[in-house]
Amino acid sequence: MKRRAALRILRAAVLLALTPGTALAHGAAPQKAFESIEIAASPERVWAIVGDFQDALWLPGVVEIKGGGGSKPDEAWRRLIFATGGAIDERLVQCDASEMSLRYMIEHGDFDILPVGNLSATLKVLPGPSGARVEWKARFYRAFPGGNPPERFTDEVAVDAVSAYFKAGLARLRARAEGP
Repeated sequence: MKRRAALRILRAAVLLALTPGTALAHGAAPQKAFESIEIAASPERVWAIVGDFQDALWLPGVVEIKGGGGSKPDEAWRRLIFATGGAIDERLVQCDASEMSLRYMIEHGDFDILPVGNLSATLKVLPGPSGARVEWKARFYRAFPGGNPPERFTDEVAVDAVSAYFKAGLARLRARAEGP
């Protein structure tokens, strides 16, 4: 009798563990964002802007940049200082000028600017039908890694914030690249 009751409890525990949705209580899952834009400028002109890791004034809200290491992977870093007074610290992980692609990571960030942690992003410039196409993608976690996050730190808020930041950044990049 005791053995049968123990088996029923074990079976119930296994079914509960395998039930979809129970994994949500264990913490944050990785999220993704992807945005792209067509720019009426040559890929080389667009890459000259994007590929200079120390010049990110085309990013939305950025008013000042401090940094070092040029555009050399694992040495290049930058602190983006925003009009709000907040800052994001980034490190260049990969840069391939021949492929017009770079990857960076946020090392420290202001959650009021981007409510995310462990963000790794790639910017790539490609030939487009009327000039260049820029693709910007990222993988990240919401800022609150535990279960039951506060409303301002849900997965949806994190994805929406990164997507909005990317869209605004790409629009500013287009304006700069297509300008005089």
